[in-house]
Amino acid sequence: MLAKFPKLPVLASLCLSLLLISACDENNPPATSKIVFTSDRDGNDEIYVMNGDGSDVTRLTDNQAIDYVPDWSPDGTKIAFTSERDSNSEIYVMNADGSSPTRLTYNQANDILPDWSPDGSQIAFASNRHGNYEIYVMNANGSNLIRLTNNRAIDGSPAWSPDGRQIAFYSNRDGNREVYVMNANSSGQTNLTNNSKTDDGVPAWFPDGKQIAFISSSNGNNEIYVMNADGSNQINITKNRDQDGVPAWSPDGEWISFHSDRDGNFEIYAIDDDGSSLINLTDNPAKDLYPDWQPRSLNAQQ
Repeated sequence: MLAKFPKLPVLASLCLSLLLISACDENNPPATSKIVFTSDRDGNDEIYVMNGDGSDVTRLTDNQAIDYVPDWSPDGTKIAFTSERDSNSEIYVMNADGSSPTRLTYNQANDILPDWSPDGSQIAFASNRHGNYEIYVMNANGSNLIRLTNNRAIDGSPAWSPDGRQIAFYSNRDGNREVYVMNANSSGQTNLTNNSKTDDGVPAWFPDGKQIAFISSSNGNNEIYVMNADGSNQINITKNRDQDGVPAWSPDGEWISFHSDRDGNFEIYAIDDDGSSLINLTDNPAKDLYPDWQPRSLNAQQ
């Protein structure tokens, strides 16, 4: 399962502020942060939120369809996600408390994997509306749709750089999945990983834009790696024999959350940025996937 490309083939230390320093445990993610994720603990895939230490799990969506791959808006007030409530996968947005879900895309194809631009004005996503999955961008209200990639390969999992100038994504245009980066206007598409014998994907930018976390099968199974933003110095962070997927940095850059089946079912974990401390955040028999941290801007206000 390489994927923040969900449902394929089955269409699914420092505190954040000095004011909060007394609430931190240097060996655990801060409880004052939030992580949104997907879980089937109530029967089907829905969106949930929990504190950064795994406490206070709250269900945000509640319907018979599948809701998955949530992504916080930069100001932390909204969450974009993919839903199959209209039979095919479409992009929706809702308030951070789960209220007012609004459909943004209307297409008979599958629109998946939303990712907000740093200024909150746009959402990048993947769609197969032209036959294969490509990267698109639209305004945050669903208007002004623009296709960014155009090739016969599968391009997916777009991730905006913190400065908004670039979008990282993965593509199999060279025969296997690799992490690419392009300018926000689609120019300068560049292969960063260049590992012809492995699959790499699902990029996530470090908060300062200098590093990218991603998934690689270099050791035979999917694990979390970190590299410089130019593709150099690729380092295995998780180092285990199970399947690890979908990395997401905490806003302070101290932790990387991800999902893993190392305890027999997929759960949400957090590992510190050098790989030395690992914490199981969800620890239940359900399938918990696709974590994403609440942005610093809202955390710092709480």
